[in-house]
Amino acid sequence: MLSTGVDIIEIPRIRQVLERYGTRFLQRIYTPAEIAYCRGRAPNLAARFAAKEATMKALGTGVRGVGWKDIEVVRQPSGAPGILLHGRAEARAQRLGVLEMALSLSHSQEYAVAFVVAQCQPKKP
Repeated sequence: MLSTGVDIIEIPRIRQVLERYGTRFLQRIYTPAEIAYCRGRAPNLAARFAAKEATMKALGTGVRGVGWKDIEVVRQPSGAPGILLHGRAEARAQRLGVLEMALSLSHSQEYAVAFVVAQCQPKKP
C-alpha cells in the first residue's frame, strides 16, 4: 500500500515570515539541524516547510496531528533529501505500518514543492 502527500508554497511568503518573526519562526518550525543547513535561505526553508506539510498529508494527520519538529528533512548519504520522524509523527507512522518514506523536493524562484510517498505494510484481510 502507498500513501502520498504533496505541498507547494510561495518562497516570498516564507521570506516575509522569516523577516517578520526571525528566530521565533525558525525555532517553532525547524529542527536545529535544519536551521543550520538552511542558514536562513528562504528557498531551502520553503522546501522543508513544504516537505513537512506533504509528510503530514502522507501520514493522514494534517497540521493538527503532529508537531512541525516531529518531521525532519535530512540529507541521506547519497545527498538526496530524506525524512526522519520523531515523536507523534513516528508513532503515527508505526500505527500505519510505514516501512519507508521517499521525498522529492524542487524549487523555482517563486515556489517550492515537495512530494512524499510512504510505503506501508499491506493490511491483513
